[in-house]
This record gives sequence, structure tokens and C-alpha cells, in this order.
Amino acid sequence: MNRLRIVAILAASALLASACAGLQPTTTPPTQAATASPASGGEVVLLTHDSFAASDSVVQSFQTQTGATLKVLKGGDAGSMVNQAILTKSSPLGDALYGVDNTFLSRALDAGIFVPYQSPAAASIPAELKLDPEGRVTPIDYGDVCVNYDKSAFEAATPAPQTLADLAKPEYRSQLVVENPATSSPGLAFVLATIIRFGETGSYTWLDYWRDLRANDVYVSSDWNDAYYNEFSGGSGAGDRPLVVSYATSPAAEVFFASPPPTDSPTGNVDDGCFRQIEFAGVLAGAKRPDLAQALVDFMASPEFQADIPLNMFVFPARPDVQPPDLFVTFPAKASQPLTMDPAQISANRDRWIQEWTDAVLH
Repeated sequence: MNRLRIVAILAASALLASACAGLQPTTTPPTQAATASPASGGEVVLLTHDSFAASDSVVQSFQTQTGATLKVLKGGDAGSMVNQAILTKSSPLGDALYGVDNTFLSRALDAGIFVPYQSPAAASIPAELKLDPEGRVTPIDYGDVCVNYDKSAFEAATPAPQTLADLAKPEYRSQLVVENPATSSPGLAFVLATIIRFGETGSYTWLDYWRDLRANDVYVSSDWNDAYYNEFSGGSGAGDRPLVVSYATSPAAEVFFASPPPTDSPTGNVDDGCFRQIEFAGVLAGAKRPDLAQALVDFMASPEFQADIPLNMFVFPARPDVQPPDLFVTFPAKASQPLTMDPAQISANRDRWIQEWTDAVLH
């Protein structure tokens, strides 16, 4: 996820149209392979989200090893991409899919869009990141969804919020941008964080909290790109709202992409209510080249690709033997106490929660 690059739930028909018309293909010509691998030759198509990025040299390395051409189809935010893959599963758009995360994973697995494939490279990935007991997907990276704030918008008299509860206070009215959980994985991650924090029962529930956010003029975007670049005021944002649901790595990314790099980031994280996301890759059922799809999943879990992840997609590699860059230490890029939820609980309640959120916030 290169995290640094309107307001309604998409109807199924619109998603189906976007599955065919909204994809952005990118093809990188292969170099000549010195020796052919068993999966050598042809083209492998990776369906992914808009934030996928990899260094040219790393892409070329995969192509040299396989003798194949890698074609990348970008299908919007992770939620939209998964919906596209489900709606087109009888004639899949690609051979492999990368970018489904733990908030949408059960939807993809229940729809049967993946075939089981146990990558040998996954042996080096911690067990706590492996959420599918049938081995249909391989963990590739992880990161924390947090609220970012524009440092220039806050001062001693009105400091930046410190907790999720603060966001509903009058002093932060008309300041927060969130993403629609029906179409955006960070949007859903933030909703899950509010469910964990405020619960479904008691005198003040997560829906009460969202009603308070609505009364406080929260703005809902359909995806992260729109929320961050068009509505957020901090760093690379061109909007006028100083609070946005983004990633714990976004402040570090602001420094990395600035020219010249500043000594401090223009944005910071609210270190409360951050939700841990895990992203996966898998072989799509009905893939034209399942052999190349398997080779691609193996490569994405290899040390070479894993080391390329942090400064391209601004998340942490799944392999603990691959060290993140110093930038992620200088500008802390993890939440101190990230929130998590059992995938089975997400699976059992996600659609209901999204509908309840929609009724409370958008209607």
C-alpha cells in the first residue's frame, strides 16, 4: 500500500461494472531468463488494490526467475477489489490476488475465490498472521489503521485528540474524515475498532458513538485515496479537515516522500483505537496460469520481495527475519496497543455491522 497517493455504498451492479471497466492494467516486459523454471513463460495477472507498489528491479527479478510477464490489475480499494473478484469468480480477472485483509478475508474465503496453496516460503511467517486453517492465502504484510492528525491544526489551547472518544467532542466538529466500511478496508478496520472499544450492549454502544460522530459532522469518503488526498489537510492532503482514518505509517511516509525530507513529520498518529490489518495473497480459482500464480505468491513471501515492501507500500513485512527500515523507528509506525478481532467474529457479523453503520451514519 503506497499509503500516500464519493459517499455512498456501491450497488452490486455498479461493482460488476467496475470489475470490467474500473481496472488499471500495468504490464512490465520480462527480461530474458538465464534458465527456465518449471513455471517458465507466459503471462501472470495479479489482481490487487490501488496501493500496490513494488520496485522495478524486484518485479524484474521475479520475471527473470520465471521467464514470465507480470501484469498488474488495480481494482480500487481492498473492499471494492474483493467484491470485483467475487462477482467475476466464474471468469476470474487474474491468476493471483494480493491485498485482501483480515477485515474482508472471510468474505473472500466464503465465496470460494481461492484454491488451497501452501507456499514453502510461508514457513518463515509467524503463526499468528496465518488466519486461514485451510491455507488458501499467505500472509504478506501487516500494519495498523489509526487516526492521523495535521500537526499544524492543533496547538496547546486545543491539542490533537488523544482517544477515540475525543473525536466526538464539540471541539473536533467538522474535522474528521473516515472511509465507508462497505467499500474500504481501512474504513471497516476503524468501524471494528469502535465495536471493540464501545461494544454492542450497555448504556453507550458503538452505534451511539457513530451517531455522535454524525452529529459532530463526520465526513465519509468511499476510499482511502479520496479521504487522505482530497479531504485531509495534513501533509500531502489538499482538503480542510485535520483528522483522517489512515495508517500508523503515514507520518513516516510523509517524511520519505517530501523533497527535501523534513526533520519532523507534518502529521501524527492518535495512538488509541488502532486496528491491526494483515494482508494476504492467494491463487485464484480458475486461474489461467495457476503455476505462475503459485510462483508469484512464493516470490511475494520471499525475503527479496518482503524487504521491498516497507518503503513501497508502507506496511511491515510478514517475515520477522526481514527488518523494517530505520525510518519506521525514527517515526514510530506501529500502534502501542493495536486492537484485533477474531476473523470468525468478523465473518459472523460483518454484513450486519456494515448495514447498522449505514443506517446510523448515512441514512
